[in-house]
Amino acid sequence: MKKERDEKTKVKSKEIQTIEKKLTPPHSTLQKILKKFGPGFITGASDDDPSGIATYSQTGAKFGYTQLWTSLFTFPFMSAVQEMCGRIGLVTGKGLASLIKHHYSKKLLYFCVFLLVFANTINIGADLGAMASSAQLVFGIPFIFWLLFITATTLLLEVFVSYQVYAKILKYLTISLFSYIAVVFIIQQDWSKIILSTFIPTFIWSKDYLFNIVAILGTTISPYLYFWQTSEEVEELVERKELKTMGSGTPHFHRQEIKDMRTDTLIGMFFSNLIMFFIIAATASTLGIHGITEIQTANQAAQALQPIAGNFAYILFALGIIGTGLLAVPILAGSASYALAETLGMREGLYRKFKQAHGFYGIITIATILGLLINFTSIPPFKVLYYTAILNGICAPPLLFVLLKISNDKKIMGKYTNSKLSNILGWSIAIIMSIAAIALLIEILL
Repeated sequence: MKKERDEKTKVKSKEIQTIEKKLTPPHSTLQKILKKFGPGFITGASDDDPSGIATYSQTGAKFGYTQLWTSLFTFPFMSAVQEMCGRIGLVTGKGLASLIKHHYSKKLLYFCVFLLVFANTINIGADLGAMASSAQLVFGIPFIFWLLFITATTLLLEVFVSYQVYAKILKYLTISLFSYIAVVFIIQQDWSKIILSTFIPTFIWSKDYLFNIVAILGTTISPYLYFWQTSEEVEELVERKELKTMGSGTPHFHRQEIKDMRTDTLIGMFFSNLIMFFIIAATASTLGIHGITEIQTANQAAQALQPIAGNFAYILFALGIIGTGLLAVPILAGSASYALAETLGMREGLYRKFKQAHGFYGIITIATILGLLINFTSIPPFKVLYYTAILNGICAPPLLFVLLKISNDKKIMGKYTNSKLSNILGWSIAIIMSIAAIALLIEILL
């Protein structure tokens, strides 16, 4: 009798599950998929920040389709580098600065943190300026008003709103970036040329071409992303109760979490490079063919959306810049704060409230305000964005070598050190970026 009752119960439960599946709305499946998108996807989305948009727009305008190959070229390297960062965070439960502090020399620590904070502060300023100039396009109120307003708003959101909530809201503003994809399909394109330019690299030995390659490498494989994703994976461990606090010990993670992190990172990097590809193609087929080769203002960059958006081009472009900027500035300030807080032994973590981590949020505030001051120079905001990408390209190689050292250190990583493929990709891009940066510096000095 008991067996019969158990069998009937099993049959009923299966029937209930079948009914529930039929009644479950399709969007709930989408929600489940979106929930799997973690630090890797957010990192990829933030990589298409205003500095990235400006660099890709300049690339398409000045060089046409000829640098489309870079979007395919950077994808495996970005994925390998960010996977190392995510794995380091999951395995150690510590941020990069904390690991350098405990396992290597203080000189190396101070050098790495200085490079990061220096590059990030300028990047923050460039992003704030671009957001302000984009808002000015739409509303016509003076630039200085928007600069102060956006800085104040960003700071309040950074300090008093959970980043998880903040990111969920802001990611919808970046939807306007998909307008660039639409532009490519609406305008008549030379698809054979696009395909050739994507799969067959074109090299021209000139200062401008070299500048642009370094800018692309700097805005895609950016130093702040290394520190950010490592620390965010640790934040996720704290949130899942697998770690008490950041840096408090070895986390109790599962192998599946590393697989999930890798998938998340690959999707994030693919999304980032996809948008990069279409921005270059869109600006090449709009600005480039009309002889607009130097983008000085948001006005010129917005013209690339004119074919699809008409008079709404500025609004769409402004939303894209503001949305990605609001997403990227907290990551820039946050990664600098993680590094400095770990160096100085302060409490850290976006999971903490302001009263629990005054120093951590204080660094975020100072970095943002210092970035604000950069906008009182005579350089146009969009030019600052481009120069910031170049600066990141010069600062990245030393930090990449440190990242590779950590991810191959058995004392730190145990059995989770780099695979052969990770090392091949990691060392290759570190050497390529070093050669490009040195060649650029020589070109500038001569």
